[in-house]
Amino acid sequence: MAKVPDLFEDLKNCFSENEEYSSAIDHLSLTQSFYDASYEPLHEGCVNKVVSLSTSETSVSPNLTFQENVVAVTASGKILKKRRLSLNQPITDVDLEANVSDPEEGIIQPRSVPSIFQRNMRYKYLRIIKQEFVLNDALNQSLVRDISDQYLRAAPLQNMGDAVKFDMGVYMTSDDSILPVTLRISQTPLFVSAQNEDEPVLLKEMPQTPRIITDSESDILFFWESQGNKNYFKSAANPQLFIATKPEHLVHMARGLPSMTEFQIS
Repeated sequence: MAKVPDLFEDLKNCFSENEEYSSAIDHLSLTQSFYDASYEPLHEGCVNKVVSLSTSETSVSPNLTFQENVVAVTASGKILKKRRLSLNQPITDVDLEANVSDPEEGIIQPRSVPSIFQRNMRYKYLRIIKQEFVLNDALNQSLVRDISDQYLRAAPLQNMGDAVKFDMGVYMTSDDSILPVTLRISQTPLFVSAQNEDEPVLLKEMPQTPRIITDSESDILFFWESQGNKNYFKSAANPQLFIATKPEHLVHMARGLPSMTEFQIS
């Protein structure tokens, strides 16, 4: 019958016979996190040794087999690294030594990495959903081409025929909470391209409408949000920034006031 060991038997053996084990074990709580590094310093004879916290040993012979993890403990009692071992995988002295000395063994890192950094988004083109529409800002100014032809600006117009007309293409992604779109100047290959904060948006020439857009090409992609007749275009490349206008400024990227980020579609 397999021996069921004390969870902290290996740790206990590391203490000197002249030290009181009962006082030291008070610092170890069965409810403490596996990764807690707040234990009291171990006896110097246990420095850089590997200690098993497994709850399942199948033998007390030199070739122990484990079901869970092996950890390395420093003189201060901190857990440096762990290695997961397969069920019934024999552990040799060479394995234990390698686990302590191998610099490539991963130091324990937090697992709670935001999901946004764990995925590469892909956006698939669906269709044009709006054609030849005009964007007006909160001051009822319309977007027009700048004299350089590379940028946009907002201006009050008497003749609406001078306003830039846009086509809106919609893309599909795995995230149903967003609506990715492109803004192309109608009957041209020019797409609105987001830049850094406070920098003017560019008119980027594309040979054709991209069928697939990835993160590296997401400067021409915006998340369209609407609240009543107010419309917002958030940069897919930097979701903190919106297409915005401000008097005497080119159309640019901004977080909010004093820039105006809302538009009406007409």
